[in-house]
Amino acid sequence: MEEVLIFGHKNPDTDSITSSIVMENLERKLGNTNAKAYKLGNINKETEFVLNYFKVEEPETLECLTEKTNVILVDHNSFMQSACGIENANILKVVDHHCISNFETKTPLFYMAEPVGCTETILYGMYKSNNIEIDKTIAGLMVSAIISDTLLFKSPTCTEKDIKTAKELAKIAEIDLETYGMEMLKAGTDLSDFTPEELINIDSKNIEQNGVSIQVAQINTASIEDVLKIGDKIEEAMTKFINDNKVHIFMLLITDIINSNSEAIVLGERRDIAEKAFNQKIENNRMFLNGVVSRKKQVFPVLMENA
Repeated sequence: MEEVLIFGHKNPDTDSITSSIVMENLERKLGNTNAKAYKLGNINKETEFVLNYFKVEEPETLECLTEKTNVILVDHNSFMQSACGIENANILKVVDHHCISNFETKTPLFYMAEPVGCTETILYGMYKSNNIEIDKTIAGLMVSAIISDTLLFKSPTCTEKDIKTAKELAKIAEIDLETYGMEMLKAGTDLSDFTPEELINIDSKNIEQNGVSIQVAQINTASIEDVLKIGDKIEEAMTKFINDNKVHIFMLLITDIINSNSEAIVLGERRDIAEKAFNQKIENNRMFLNGVVSRKKQVFPVLMENA
C-alpha cells in the first residue's frame, strides 16, 4: 500500500499538529499501517511544550506533494492553507471544524466536520464510534488542543461538547485541566525569541472574499503592552508582507489570554473593511477589540461580510 500523508494547515498550531498525530494513531488502529503524520511548518512554543510534556516527537516537515499522493487533511480544508500541490493530490479524508472554503475534489471522499471548537473533539467521537481505546499519551495531545483552540473554554468557539470531551480526556491523561491548561497557554506566550517577521507568521491565515485578500494573524500573550514595545518593527514586517503577497488588508490580533480581549494592528489599502466590521476608527494603525479572542468566529466572518 502507498503511504497516506496526514497533515494540518500551514503555520501549524497545537490543534493542527496534534490532530495529525492523533489521526495517524486512529488510522493505524483501523488497519491503515501506511498512514503517517506530517507538518507544514515549524511548531510554536505552545505545541513544543505539549509534545515535550507527553514525550512525543514532532512530525517531519512536508515540503510539496507529488501528483496523486494519497492524503488526509485535518484542521483545515482550504487549498490556500494546505500543502503545495494539494490540488493534484488524492484527498481521502477531511476532519475539520472550519467553514468549507476554496475546496474541491475529483473523487468522492470521507468528510467529517462539526461546528465545535477543536478538531480533536471530532476525533474523540471517531475513536468512540469505532470502539477504539484512547491511551494516556493520545488523550494528552487531544485535550491540549482543545485547551489551545478554546483558550481554556473562554473562546466563543467553545461548545459544551468541547468541554465535556476535554474533561473526559483529562481523566485519561491524568492532568488537572486548570493547572495544566494555564501552564500550557503561558508557555505559548513566550515571544522573546521571535523576530517581527516570525511573530506575524506564527499563526497567520488568508482568505479571499469578493476579490479582496484578507490576512489575519494572531499571537497570544499575557501582556499586550510587552508585545507593542516593538510595534513599529511589527508594522514594518506587516507592510513588507502586504507588498510581497498582494494582501489588501492585514490584521494582527494580539490576544490577551488572561483578560480575553485583543489589540489589533491593522494595515493595508482596505483598512476600511475593519472599521466597518467593528464599527470603530483605526487610530495609529490600531484597534482595541474588547472581548474578541476568536479569529474564526469573531473576526473573519465580519471582515468577509464587509469586504
